[in-house]
Amino acid sequence: MPASTKSSLKIVDMSDETITQNTIAINSQHDDRRLLFVLERLVQHLHDFARETRLTTEEWEAGIQFLTQVGQKCTDLRQEFVLLSDILGFSVLVDSISHPKPKTATIGTLLGPFHTHDAQDHENGTSICSEDKGEPLLIEGRLTDTQGNPIEGATIDLWHCDKDGLYDTQYADREEADMRGIYHTKADGTFVVKATKPVPYPIPHDGPVGALLKRLNRHPYRPAHIHFIIEKEGYDRLITALYHKGDPYETSDAVFGVKSPLLFSLDKLGKKKAQKYNMNEDDWYLPWDFKIITDAESRELIVAKNTEALQKLGRDNFVLSEAGLPIAAPLD
Repeated sequence: MPASTKSSLKIVDMSDETITQNTIAINSQHDDRRLLFVLERLVQHLHDFARETRLTTEEWEAGIQFLTQVGQKCTDLRQEFVLLSDILGFSVLVDSISHPKPKTATIGTLLGPFHTHDAQDHENGTSICSEDKGEPLLIEGRLTDTQGNPIEGATIDLWHCDKDGLYDTQYADREEADMRGIYHTKADGTFVVKATKPVPYPIPHDGPVGALLKRLNRHPYRPAHIHFIIEKEGYDRLITALYHKGDPYETSDAVFGVKSPLLFSLDKLGKKKAQKYNMNEDDWYLPWDFKIITDAESRELIVAKNTEALQKLGRDNFVLSEAGLPIAAPLD
């Protein structure tokens, strides 16, 4: 039913058959057409879910209790709702929809629950790790556009776990950022990071999300990986991660983050680079080129993909906003 902004709407003829349209109508007494569209689809799918599953009151109460427990587990350093979104595959899906990429660009994946905003700036070639955090790893990266042109002055925000599979935020005595840092690309688009070899680890599973995984007979493990956020004014922000090829959890990542183009293999550093960076020949080496797209290229892709997706659904009462997002069509 087309959304309306009339304030005189009333709930009439209430029944199982009319509840959905009544709810959509009563939620439509405002002028935010994106909100109109989102709420209409949310209510429709939520009600259809209850009808299709023949949801019982007891199951609804259990679901409310579960979500309450998820909220109670959240802290400034732990976001249990993000974790829930991750294990349901929702985070990866939303990122793919919001930041589509052409085949010539580095694809994105989920942010995960361990990113912080207190990472410090580092000079190229310095280490993000304090002592005894794992086997030393040198990352040499290069950032370009999809045509291979270097991008200077971009920020490379990266973080990963230590040798014990823990992030710095998981230590009670954490005083400052560790195993995370921000670098800036040079004129040729390059950046150099000293880190440690990532290892597989379990996501936090001592809360309601962990209990859900256990109930579903799923493990909580993630394959070894390194997170990246790459930003430059005028370009679409890239949230991604690189995953160690051959990891025992490569094909069963608890949060569905692994994508084939993001798999890496490690080599030994070798004598020449070891001397250059004051490291050992047997330390690990990871070279990687990242390619990002402009904001204009991103918007063009979003418009094309959103139009195609909604046309497949047969939606005829929507238009696209300037941002390329579907919104409720204006009333005639």
